[in-house]
Amino acid sequence: MLTVEELHTYYGDSHVLRGVSLALPAGVSLGLLGRNGMGKTTLIRSIMGHLRPAAGRVQWHGRDITALAPERVARLGIAYVPEGRMIFPNLSVRENLVMAARAGPDGRRDWTFERVMQTFPRLSERLRHGGQQLSGGEQQMLAIGRALMTNPRLLILDEATEGLAPLVVAEIWRVVSAIRGTGIGTLIVDRNYRAVLGHTDKAAVMEKGRIVLAGESAALAQSTESLAGYLGV
Repeated sequence: MLTVEELHTYYGDSHVLRGVSLALPAGVSLGLLGRNGMGKTTLIRSIMGHLRPAAGRVQWHGRDITALAPERVARLGIAYVPEGRMIFPNLSVRENLVMAARAGPDGRRDWTFERVMQTFPRLSERLRHGGQQLSGGEQQMLAIGRALMTNPRLLILDEATEGLAPLVVAEIWRVVSAIRGTGIGTLIVDRNYRAVLGHTDKAAVMEKGRIVLAGESAALAQSTESLAGYLGV
């Protein structure tokens, strides 16, 4: 479904991604691990078209999308929940969700407003609240719900549980599991490597802009010495 080949991306003179390659088959959940500053968000932003790689390419179902604008990448069926959530603070919960609603690239509308309400019951109690009136956990639920309203084939989550209370974190991971069960592919970045490995099929570890460790999540969970070296845990 998604293939990244030898990607090199810079921030000014800073060479951040140094030949990153990975593959994400349809319906598979991939965890992306690494300490802060290792290039995880830069990789996501390069995939989504927010950053233009200097070399390499990004392919979506065999199509080169490296040079596409972010809105065109999104239209292909890739939904992005960025770190910081980026909901519209002056719109209500309902408006944040409805404005994003559309059929997927295959014309399907599996994720309706009603289904999002069932997935996030807490949001159904706050439909008239403005985005700025929500707690951090509720804002994260809204950001994920808004992404699902686009009926994506791939959902990218960047630090979805950062700064949230333990009960809310558990709820977010419950939803991630539910999404995974629907056949939507997921690419997950999160600091809790145990949770990531427990909720993904495959995982890759980044260090200094490179993939240094990759494999089945269950197998990597047993590689405690290697993970400790790369993640500092």
